[in-house]
Parts: sequence; C-alpha cells; structure tokens
Amino acid sequence: MSKIHVTATVNGDPVEFLADPRETLLDALRNHLDLTGTKEGCGTGDCGACSVTVDGTLVCSCLMLAAEANGKRVETIEGMARDGLHPLQRKFIEHAALQCGFCTPGILVAAKALLERNPDPSETEIRYWLAGNLCRCTGYDKIVRAVQDAAAEMRQDHRGAA
Repeated sequence: MSKIHVTATVNGDPVEFLADPRETLLDALRNHLDLTGTKEGCGTGDCGACSVTVDGTLVCSCLMLAAEANGKRVETIEGMARDGLHPLQRKFIEHAALQCGFCTPGILVAAKALLERNPDPSETEIRYWLAGNLCRCTGYDKIVRAVQDAAAEMRQDHRGAA
C-alpha cells in the first residue's frame, strides 16, 4: 500500500510526513512528529483524550485520518505552552484540576477551543463543552473552576492590552 504525503502546519510549524492511508492523525502526531502529549484513551472518539484542533475546530484525532490533515492547521497540547504556560495550564495547576494527567491534555485543548469561541462561558456552557472529555480520577468541579478562573484572567489581560 502506498504512503500519502501530508503537508500541514502543526503548532505553528510546517511539517511533512508520509502516512499510511488508514493511519489516524493521532498516530501520525505521536509516531511521525514525536508529539506524545495527545493520548489515545478509547480509539472510538468517546473519551476526548486525543482532542486537538484542526483549522480551529475541535476534533478527536483518533477518528481523523492523517491524510485529512493535509493542508490544515493542527494545534495540540504542545502548542499551548510555546511561550510559557497558557493561563489554562496555570489554573489547572493552581486548582489541582488534574490527578493522573492522562485526560488533561485533551481537556486543556477542548477548554482552549471553548474560550477562543466564547471568552465568558457560563458554568453550564463549560460543562456542556467538556462533556466529551472523560476523567476517571477527579471530579469535574475543579476543572470547571480552573476554566472559569482562566477565562476571567484572559478577559482581564485582553482588556488591559486594548
């Protein structure tokens, strides 16, 4: 079976790799680009551990073929901390919103995608948006509080910069 040449922008950097036609984006990120922050939890799109954004849309990378990323802009958990910790990452630490950390990259990517669309989400909106991300270790209250706190900080920073 012939490989497919994929050219994309991942975390702001141009990348190229050869992918098997049936290879998922998750596997390509981990195996070809050494971006191992994105995790495989279920392989069926039910847990959210593999969440990334593709052209600004939140996707389960275990359900997307690597070839579908050709010409696209992909953002992973590694892209969040390019210039120091993102406010969401800091607030997750401050609020102890993680335990084992397996689900945390997917939750952070999903929360960032939410805040990019809605900088002032209600608690209900946060819970709804993160419903596709399963965490078996912690309750979701600390996660929701961390997202609320990060959103408030980011709004304040945005107002201060304006």
